[in-house]
Amino acid sequence: MWQSGLARQRQHVKMASTSSVVAGFVSVVALIAALVYVRQPPDVILRDRLEKVLLSLLKAEKKASMAPKPRVAVGFGACQDAFVDGLELFDRYNLTPPALTAHYDSIHDQEQLAQMFAYFFNHGAAAERYMDNTTLFRDLMDIVYKMPNANFALGGNAPVMANRFAAEGCNVLLGAHLSSGLKEVMREGITVTGEEIEEDDIHLILEYPRQSSWGKYISPRANRFIVHSDRNNPSLSSLESFSSMLTGFHPALVVVGGIQMMDNFPFTAGEREARLKLLQQMLVSIPTETKTHFELASFTEQALFEDVLKYIVPYMDSLGMNEQELPNLYSMLHGGKITLISDSSPRVAMVLDHMRKVWATLQKADSAGSKRRLSRLHVHTLAFQAIMTKKGSGWKNTMSAAAKASLTANRHVCGSLEIDLGKAVVLMDESFSTSRQEGSSRIPFKENRPVSCWEEYDYEICIAPVLVCTEVRHTAGGGDNISSAGLVLQI
Repeated sequence: MWQSGLARQRQHVKMASTSSVVAGFVSVVALIAALVYVRQPPDVILRDRLEKVLLSLLKAEKKASMAPKPRVAVGFGACQDAFVDGLELFDRYNLTPPALTAHYDSIHDQEQLAQMFAYFFNHGAAAERYMDNTTLFRDLMDIVYKMPNANFALGGNAPVMANRFAAEGCNVLLGAHLSSGLKEVMREGITVTGEEIEEDDIHLILEYPRQSSWGKYISPRANRFIVHSDRNNPSLSSLESFSSMLTGFHPALVVVGGIQMMDNFPFTAGEREARLKLLQQMLVSIPTETKTHFELASFTEQALFEDVLKYIVPYMDSLGMNEQELPNLYSMLHGGKITLISDSSPRVAMVLDHMRKVWATLQKADSAGSKRRLSRLHVHTLAFQAIMTKKGSGWKNTMSAAAKASLTANRHVCGSLEIDLGKAVVLMDESFSTSRQEGSSRIPFKENRPVSCWEEYDYEICIAPVLVCTEVRHTAGGGDNISSAGLVLQI
């Protein structure tokens, strides 16, 4: 008995010794692995993180399949975009930085151009303004045509969105008047309703990179300031031809954009409201099974925005906007005032709080004459995509749509279908709050599952990080491409 007990003790000692050796070995291996990881260059660690995010976003994008050849109708307007380095153009034009910034409803002269550009440039905020001084606009364009780095491309919300829908495999009806030159750059599968015109309206896109300086003003992010002196687009001249072909086209989705061209345009008394009422009649006639989407833009005229909320928004299932346009919409709905400048890099919590309040307000809106309730909200920011969809509304694949919108942001801004991680960065934090309210939950950012989705009340929310392009090729048209890419997986 005594000997068997001793044997058991010896066995225990032997096992303990063996366990100690194994434990020590594991600890050494773990220490070596940790040292190797720590000694990795920071750029290698960052590259590994970006690769995981990219692969996960691509997987999420491919998880959902698009309906075969969906029909999408898009209106209104078209133009030719002239892209230039804004500061280089001002240097050639001898336009110097102003002592003070200022905002105006429209641009009358050189001083107002300088003050308004500096106003938005200093905040890194996108903006678009009408220039009623046609001589000034022609003088600027005369210089643009001589600039070797100037680029010209298809412009306008509707044509850019139409081209994106067509690129994704949709059959598209486009409400716009195009010149023969612009028609040549439209993709196959697009039917243009408006008559051909001899000369397109031109939008001058004054681009600037992040941390560029103009006198004492410094841009916190890359963006653009757009000026135009349009004659065709403000009147929605293709509305009648678009409406007449819409019924026979049988679209799954109708998209409305380009309404900001009416902002501060010198209409005759009652002319603008008459055009918006005609648009309202078209929207009322759309069958309820056909989804509708309105793409917001930079509105500065309060009277126009009030008309938009009266004649357009009540007939929309879905709204799309950027980080400047969301606070502007919120401000109009909750205070009846225009907000010109907002945070160009807002936190997720702030965006979600604004989205919830906009959602709740539009859900309670007077339904007289309206057949629709908001069931989808998409906000695209520099750092992330946020999509909110009503449960059971028919909008599908929200997670995949958020991923696709995120990837499209990089593809468009960098000007390449292939995402180069050497030109990308993730700006989202390691975790984000779902609200600014005290006690709100935090959601960790996971590289292998970067799209976060959850349910609240009667809707689902998905947040997807953007692989932000660090070598910007295009700033204009980003929102149009991103919104279209997100929509195409949800119809």
